[in-house]
Amino acid sequence: MAIKVGMVSLGCSKNQVDAERLLALIVHDGFEICADPAECDVVIINTCGFIEDAKRESIESILEFCELKRAGQVKVIVVTGCLAERYRDELVREIPEADVVLGIGRNFDIASAVRRALAGEKVAEYGEKEELALGGDRILTTPNYSVYLKIAEGCDNRCTFCAIPLIRGGFRSRPMEDVLEEARELAANGAKELNLIAQDTTRYGLDLYGELKLAELLRELCKIDGLHWIRVLYGYPERVTDELLEVMASEPKIVKYIDLPLQHANGRVLKAMNRPGDHDSLVAKMNHIREMVPGIALRTTLIAGFPGETEEEFNEMCEFVQEMRFERLGCFAYSVEEDTIAGEMDCQLDEETKHHRAEIVMEQQMDIAFQLGEELIGQTSEV
Repeated sequence: MAIKVGMVSLGCSKNQVDAERLLALIVHDGFEICADPAECDVVIINTCGFIEDAKRESIESILEFCELKRAGQVKVIVVTGCLAERYRDELVREIPEADVVLGIGRNFDIASAVRRALAGEKVAEYGEKEELALGGDRILTTPNYSVYLKIAEGCDNRCTFCAIPLIRGGFRSRPMEDVLEEARELAANGAKELNLIAQDTTRYGLDLYGELKLAELLRELCKIDGLHWIRVLYGYPERVTDELLEVMASEPKIVKYIDLPLQHANGRVLKAMNRPGDHDSLVAKMNHIREMVPGIALRTTLIAGFPGETEEEFNEMCEFVQEMRFERLGCFAYSVEEDTIAGEMDCQLDEETKHHRAEIVMEQQMDIAFQLGEELIGQTSEV
């Protein structure tokens, strides 16, 4: 009788793609996937470790399955993902019920690690971050008509608040033909919409080819039969080129949408974040994008309560939100992260202030979203 394995994947879409590859490795080794992790012999918890709330959710999920293990419902608990990579020794020491802890550089060894754990061995393995496979078979956890396609891994931007380079390593693109081959396979299996993801999609190709290649990749993806929509997520504003915008404007398959996390709008705060730009340059950039791609939907994320953020600087961000009227926006309270430059800065704001400011921005955005929605009444759109 096949051993049943369940998966709980937390965090972002990049982590979800990693989980889909882990599932494929498990199935190829003869295990059976179980839809309800509580009824499985083995549970894999693919964790997120990006910000404090995500870490808390990951720990709570692990502890929940530890209770099931103590009750005899689960035999083996496997912890993978960003939390396992970032807090290696702590997880092994603090959660002895975890039978397997795999860093992201050892994802390829998941099936062997599970078999060793079933035989009674405790497994804790870590490799180089760059050993995380950029491609490979997947068992989709999304509807097959709308899927994620990871085009790169890691990040070289070095924002002072962010731990992703510490967890995921430096930026590395997948070869274009490798991306196109997976896209063709997904289309052949029913995919109508591809959502391109990476820590920075707009940097795609720079490491492999010496120049930005996202625009060329999009043109090639548009040639694939069966695909209807192609969407770009997680870009960096400085690398949104006119070539990229021209492709987005001219190719009917490319959704008129781009996700550009801006993080703030005040020049001093952005400099402290090690990010380029200021209020005026960001306004100019967003207006330029809208001029070149009429009707484009802009999504962004912002951080409220960055160390030293004054009331005046916060108000400048609020004015920016009101001025830009983003179609989609999320605002997060700044999260102190170990081993980051921002985490060591003086003038950390208290939690109440940070969360209150984030709530103000989101209330502001709710009003904007309602207004934008009202403007669509009576229109017919393809969905």
